[in-house]
Amino acid sequence: MLYIGFDVGGTGVQVGVVNEKGEILCKGNMVTRTDIPVADQIKAMADCALETLGRSGYGLNDVKSLGAGLPGVVDPRTGHVAFCPNLGWKDVDFAGEMRKHIDKPVYMDNDATVAGLAENVAGVSAGAHSSVFLTLGTGVGGGIVIGGKVWSGFHGVGSEIGHMIIEMDGNPCNCGNRGCLERYCSATAIILAARAAVNQYQDSAIMAKCEGDPMKINAKMVFDAAKEGDELGLKLFNEYVKALSTTIVNIIHFLDPEVIALGGGVSKAGDFLLDALRKEVAHLVMYKTMPYARIELAKLGPDAGIIGAAMLGL
Repeated sequence: MLYIGFDVGGTGVQVGVVNEKGEILCKGNMVTRTDIPVADQIKAMADCALETLGRSGYGLNDVKSLGAGLPGVVDPRTGHVAFCPNLGWKDVDFAGEMRKHIDKPVYMDNDATVAGLAENVAGVSAGAHSSVFLTLGTGVGGGIVIGGKVWSGFHGVGSEIGHMIIEMDGNPCNCGNRGCLERYCSATAIILAARAAVNQYQDSAIMAKCEGDPMKINAKMVFDAAKEGDELGLKLFNEYVKALSTTIVNIIHFLDPEVIALGGGVSKAGDFLLDALRKEVAHLVMYKTMPYARIELAKLGPDAGIIGAAMLGL
């Protein structure tokens, strides 16, 4: 059987026809239309899926289910989207609307959660009994898979790893709390920290890379400066590693997963980041003489959202 996966973003929707091995057979895409009613948005997504399925050479009789990864708070049990700010959705019956156009079972979950499922099915944690996926991008998302199944918590809002509080009364977060992981380990956090510090380090390589304009700083510039041995770059990088490794150790102590996979734009720092994290985690982990989670870089990249969404119905 085949599965259709939707990776829904604020600017675009990616659609794929996926087999049981997690292989994408055909892909399609469309622009996210937030300027039209929600029902019309979902119909456009269904139309895109049907067009993609047609190009794949298969038909609806070959499709077992549809799945969607959405950037918001969803209830996988009811098929409702409680809140999805990037799309302007609030209390949307996504599954019910989609079934008006494609009469197949519809599954859904948070976008980071489905990416974690994809890595567990066909990526770096394939075959692992349990895995945790961290997406390190504009924000920080998480996905937990146990025994081949997504764990989203009893109320459907679990795995919000980006909003674990790692510093009491710390930096204010967009969620309304203070000290959330997202304020220390996202690309946004790196950029804000660099902008705040760079004027005190006028000779920093970061200043050269941003052509003297702190508003042009991105996370890659900071990591590249650290690789070059730049004082500020190393300071910011070490602070980042400390915060992320502390989180990873908390996950290890609390959940003891087999694999922890790192994805998102920040993970493109590759082995430079991975080696530093592994070293720091080894120093912080409580069980010094026992095995603990492998820390790896995710490998499915932008296809993870499609694959994971489709695999919700596996």
